[in-house]
Amino acid sequence: MATIGEIELSAEGFDAVIFDCDGTLVNSMPYHFEAWCEALALHGAGGIFKEDVFYAMGGRPTKDIVVEINDEYGLKLDPERVAFSKREAFLKKLDKLELIDEVAAFAESLRGKVPMAIATGGTRMVIEKTLQAVGVSDLFEDVVTADDVKIGKPAPDIFLRAAQLLGVKPEKCLVLEDAPAGVMAGQLAGMTVISIPAPLNYVTKK
Repeated sequence: MATIGEIELSAEGFDAVIFDCDGTLVNSMPYHFEAWCEALALHGAGGIFKEDVFYAMGGRPTKDIVVEINDEYGLKLDPERVAFSKREAFLKKLDKLELIDEVAAFAESLRGKVPMAIATGGTRMVIEKTLQAVGVSDLFEDVVTADDVKIGKPAPDIFLRAAQLLGVKPEKCLVLEDAPAGVMAGQLAGMTVISIPAPLNYVTKK
């Protein structure tokens, strides 16, 4: 049985395991925040996105976050353009990404035993490049992204789609998540959710 901090990770009693990617499987959140800061500065809104607010919004699609920033600060940022700039800034940081070891070890221990999927608020292109960068693309039967559903987290759609692709009932799925929106999405999908402790993904490894 694997552990992460004081949390025991076990797939016993479940027919599938669904992982969030950023901040859960991959230590990428610090670099997503850097990319956000760079993108917003490029569009004349530098310094407005605080780190604690960013982490609170983790798991949500980029364009949805831009809309909320506009509402919060009375701005008129173009969600498409900001999302493009943020994506390009992040892609330049792929070589810095590392796995969150305990979660990756848990996934590896389930290889060939339990079907697994990724369910993420990221876009397909970025997530596929992220998984390739850390060498785990072959671990998962399916990858469901914000591009595959109409409504992103905290709606349950992404997790329900993952369960459907895996051919498993939602109540028989275990979810690993780090962000509040993702935890809520998993719970709304009727799944059991293990919340990955935030310190593991808040700190940039040296």
